Amino acid sequence: MNATKERVAEAARAILVGEGADAVTMRRVAEMAGVTAMAIYKHYPGREALLAAVADRTFDELGEGWGTKVPGGDWETRLMCLLDDFLDFALGRPHLYTFLMTDRRDRARRFPDDFRRNGSPAFTRVVELTEEGMRLGLLRPDDPLETALALTSPVQGLVQLYLGGRVGLEEGDFRALCARTVRRNLRGLRA
Repeated sequence: MNATKERVAEAARAILVGEGADAVTMRRVAEMAGVTAMAIYKHYPGREALLAAVADRTFDELGEGWGTKVPGGDWETRLMCLLDDFLDFALGRPHLYTFLMTDRRDRARRFPDDFRRNGSPAFTRVVELTEEGMRLGLLRPDDPLETALALTSPVQGLVQLYLGGRVGLEEGDFRALCARTVRRNLRGLRA
């Protein structure tokens, strides 16, 4: 990637992480990247294209690192590590999480088609682990994509409540609640 284009994308991401997507303006990005606002348009046709590039790159980065903490652990341990990775991301960078997972965006990945085509690198890891669980006889045979969604959606809902100030727990206790929720769901999905 061109060095200026890279600096611009990194500046946009830094603003997004710190303050949220609404704070990302071409002028602010230009100042942070050390270029003129007009120079950004040589690389990105507009703000939405810049934010889409940030989203795509972030999803790719998340997908690369997702689920690598305990690559040789047993199946449930690896599933719970995916949960930890998700919570590390969602709680550690809430503005970025909100932008990627809940804000309306034109090019946002949509269930089920984009997910069936491996359009979400991080979610693809959950689907692959779900398929493995079915092959091993740990989970009932079912649609792996929908089963993965059933495993992840309750935690995403809890994260939304937590980030919105609707859950009155300290982070460690909240993480424990999420782990218990996944384990409760697993009991219903087990073979």
